[in-house]
Amino acid sequence: MKIALLAGTQSGCGKTTIMLALLQYLKQQQKNIVSFKTGPDFLDPMWHQLLTDQVSYNLDTRMVGLNESKKIINKQHQQNDLALIEGVMGLFDGRTGVGQDGSSADLAKGLNCPVILVVNAKGMSGSIVPLVSGFCDYANKMGVNISGIIANQVGSAHHASLLKSFLADYHMPPLLAWMEKESAVLAERHLGLVAPDQIDIPNFLTKFHVDDDALSLAFIEWSDINQNAYPIEKKLLINKKIAIAKDAACCFIYQANIDWLQDQGANVCYFSVIKGEAVPSDADALWLPGGYPELYAQQLSVSNSWDSIRRFIEADKPVLAECGGSMLLGKQLIDITGTVWAMAGILPYRSKMQKKLASLGYREEASGIRGHEFHYSSRECEEQLPSSFECSRGDQGIRYKNLRASYIHWYFASAPKVISAWLA
Repeated sequence: MKIALLAGTQSGCGKTTIMLALLQYLKQQQKNIVSFKTGPDFLDPMWHQLLTDQVSYNLDTRMVGLNESKKIINKQHQQNDLALIEGVMGLFDGRTGVGQDGSSADLAKGLNCPVILVVNAKGMSGSIVPLVSGFCDYANKMGVNISGIIANQVGSAHHASLLKSFLADYHMPPLLAWMEKESAVLAERHLGLVAPDQIDIPNFLTKFHVDDDALSLAFIEWSDINQNAYPIEKKLLINKKIAIAKDAACCFIYQANIDWLQDQGANVCYFSVIKGEAVPSDADALWLPGGYPELYAQQLSVSNSWDSIRRFIEADKPVLAECGGSMLLGKQLIDITGTVWAMAGILPYRSKMQKKLASLGYREEASGIRGHEFHYSSRECEEQLPSSFECSRGDQGIRYKNLRASYIHWYFASAPKVISAWLA
């Protein structure tokens, strides 16, 4: 299997559009391709999966960790021809600094993976050279190779030929492909792209032009990691039944977390809060993931799920509520129009949507478990409850009986003993 990482010069350069166009193109070429997403993103992998018919896992050097990222890739290499990783933000943007942990560059370095750089070339000709030169120079200092360029927002075939010539004349990485300006774009909303079950994916190939020979040379062979390097660990959740709320309101679920639960011996089952389904009576633990409760507030306000969730919590059984899942447990949800909707009323707060971002960033609890926080709502609490987590930054959450509720989405494999203790 050959591998490459698709990165951008900055957020908004068209990286995700190009990623989807590439996946469409490679599938059209009858390639078996698996995709990945750098960083803690839920929506982009949904779009990847739609095009590849394979789960798109998250990789990074901060939340997932380099070794876990290698293990995830390694599980995919035998049945695929190509692996393409979509980067996050700009190539060198990470948790801190320039090209440090969490960045696409840091991941590329750790994986020894070449980078294909997306450049928004609108209104640009010769200026592409110093731009690409600067990125290449800094990447080389890190030990990262930029193997090719894809230009977005290109005005014409003549414009593309100019960009290709300039890159070649100045010994820059070759132009692999280009996307015409005014190509199809995906709709967005406050947490990113609209989910793929709500709109049809555009055909990007009508505006996307690829040099197939050059593109094939931009990938390198994945260097397999010896599976024996990873010790077999004791299963921590044998025969535990974990009930998971899963529907359009609770859809932000890392597949890697489901895999981890099952690898630990847990039995996983699902129910829908939108449909008003009860928590399975034989469940040992409950997980309420994040998603879009604000878009389904009317249905949730009359959900029949609340009584069973309340009984589960009051019985002192383990419950983990993340972001949108924690919003369900409050007294009310106030949507962006100011309309007030009743929620479960189990905890004494209300969640209020706002137009500006409330919080964003990697999070780490004192125990070592890592995650991410990203939301447009705030919590208005009527009384003080014990904090659920001890984080240096971000939401400390709320603890009630054996419930932990906060705005943080956790990555389970980052601290197996911690999450198993929460759910056991």
